[in-house]
Amino acid sequence: MMAEEKSVLQPTSDEARRLAKTLLRSARYGALATLDPQTGAPQVTRVGVSTDFDGAPVLLISGLAAHFPALKADGRCSLLLGETGKGDPLAHPRISIAAEAKILERDDPDSQRIAARYLAHQPKAKLYAELGDFRFVRLEPRSASLNGGFGKAFALTAEDLLSNGDPALAAAEGNAVEHMNEDHFEAVDLYARHYAKAPSGKWVLTGIDAEGIDIAHGDDVRRIFFEKPITVPQDMHMVLVQMARAARVAFMEV
Repeated sequence: MMAEEKSVLQPTSDEARRLAKTLLRSARYGALATLDPQTGAPQVTRVGVSTDFDGAPVLLISGLAAHFPALKADGRCSLLLGETGKGDPLAHPRISIAAEAKILERDDPDSQRIAARYLAHQPKAKLYAELGDFRFVRLEPRSASLNGGFGKAFALTAEDLLSNGDPALAAAEGNAVEHMNEDHFEAVDLYARHYAKAPSGKWVLTGIDAEGIDIAHGDDVRRIFFEKPITVPQDMHMVLVQMARAARVAFMEV
């Protein structure tokens, strides 16, 4: 009798979901795999990456790029995310997301909303975002493979990656981000130092969603999760105030 083959996959845990979301929310670039419409062969290219409010990956693609007609012909694609560092590059966490691409027209209300999120996360993209041949592309996750390091392989669902995409919450984000960066930039620095254990600097808030915030200082991007998800727009202001207050108290006690 043959021995049952042991699976290398681990049971999906909250820790795995949080790692996957951190990789996704903090990524600024990734490798996009599409299918060549002429030959059907796979092709891979590097792309700039951000996320929609619910965590779905978002790309900004030129109509002149080879992967644009590929996605128009067949929306099936895969996106690989994950930074390397010192030592073995295969020892660092990464995630491969199987998705279906949705190309947004420039007059689509979703395109205008996504543009604000994308450019907050990718400020250098302002140089070409207004060019006529560029379109935002939302990738609808279908499944994902997460490798968190040796012995930490997980098969994830779309639900494991996405969070609450309530339009009312999403509509409140833009003003909240602008207000924090213009009037409470010292609080953003507190978030970085206390919650992300990052050095003090000119940190900016690049995004707020139902589960946390994203901050950046140059090329350094950090993800900070809320203690519990928010559900209504009023919570957005309240939790940011509470986080800043808790950080101030913590530094006073040191």
